[in-house]
Amino acid sequence: MGEPREPEAAPTGSLTLLVVEEDPAGSLAVPEMLDASGGRVRVRTARNLTEAERLLTDDVHCILLDLALSDGPPVPAGAQAAARGTEEADVADEERDELDILRRVLRMAPRHAVLALTAEDDAERAAEAVRVGAQDFLFRGELDGRVLSRAIRYAVERKRADLAQRQLTESRMRAQENARLERGLLPTPLLDGSELRFAARYRPGRSRALLGGDFYDTVRTADGTVHAMIGDVCGHGPDEAALGVELRIAWRALTFAGLCGDQLLGTLQRVLEHERSSDEIFATLCTVDIAPDGRRAGLCLAGHPAPLVAGGGRGPRLLPHGDGGGPALGVLPGARWPRTQVELGGAWSLMMYTDGLIEGHIGQGGRRLGQEGMLGIVGQRMVTGLRGEALLDAVLAEVRELNGDELTDDVAVVLLDRG
Repeated sequence: MGEPREPEAAPTGSLTLLVVEEDPAGSLAVPEMLDASGGRVRVRTARNLTEAERLLTDDVHCILLDLALSDGPPVPAGAQAAARGTEEADVADEERDELDILRRVLRMAPRHAVLALTAEDDAERAAEAVRVGAQDFLFRGELDGRVLSRAIRYAVERKRADLAQRQLTESRMRAQENARLERGLLPTPLLDGSELRFAARYRPGRSRALLGGDFYDTVRTADGTVHAMIGDVCGHGPDEAALGVELRIAWRALTFAGLCGDQLLGTLQRVLEHERSSDEIFATLCTVDIAPDGRRAGLCLAGHPAPLVAGGGRGPRLLPHGDGGGPALGVLPGARWPRTQVELGGAWSLMMYTDGLIEGHIGQGGRRLGQEGMLGIVGQRMVTGLRGEALLDAVLAEVRELNGDELTDDVAVVLLDRG
């Protein structure tokens, strides 16, 4: 039957009714009707569902279905009665057969208003038709123009309201599902017993409401080491976001199991290769493990931008990262990721971020912000005394302002402070 068709909005004087009734002699007399503005309601007539489907073009606004229509293959009236051996089953079968016509029409025209037509002494079946999905019902004896015109207008508006409510409900459900997934992307850090202060921000890109492929996490292991991670799965759909959650959970489990550096990243690459939806999917990653005394750290980069560090009387600078790290996860089988040992000193701030923060532009169509531009922004804000969440909020606000619009890519930022 093809994709469901959206009925056209009814312009003034242009309502169209499709009547589906069986008698070729036209014993069902459809009176002339006027719409709300006084224009004539156009009427088309089909004798069966095959004709109805052919006549169900986009300009049809309402279907008037005779429930007595015997379209399609007959159903043995006594099939279930024989199984039950009761006279009531015969009646139930007959009702189901007539309402099956309605159900078929509703499947054929899920976005059109439907009026059910039945005999005056069959109010129970008429009410059941509404429960099944018709917008309203009419008795054959009520088919005068005024009543039918009003019923058509009511059915069309009720169907539009139903569709709008359904879309709103579906939108809310999607938002709830996305929020649950976002909570997986944005974990609660496990830093009990650590002197470090933690702050983080996550902003989805302009083209997405909640979902993104960026992820991060921070935990403290039993030996007092603080481990931090930030990553970015290429792409922006729900599959990529779900993969980001899986990698974050795997990282946390492997970290608590005692893995770090090259061994940890190699295991994460195997997780990614097993879970990704396409061989083209990869993820960048940055991991930092900070010694219990807080003065040293180990850094591993898998195709990810280096973090920045500030402290020791110096402004923000990129954390030294030796030969540049290794490739993104999922790119090269058997890759290695060297771990670089760095000195942090007594008091410092360490900021990890995804590339969405540095890929914005300076002015519409201008050059990209880049790491140097980001270092300048962070330095200026730190000079004013901003730290923690206030610092992250100010940096993100300035990056968006320089870009002249919301950033197109997702942004995740993690900030750790000592002293």
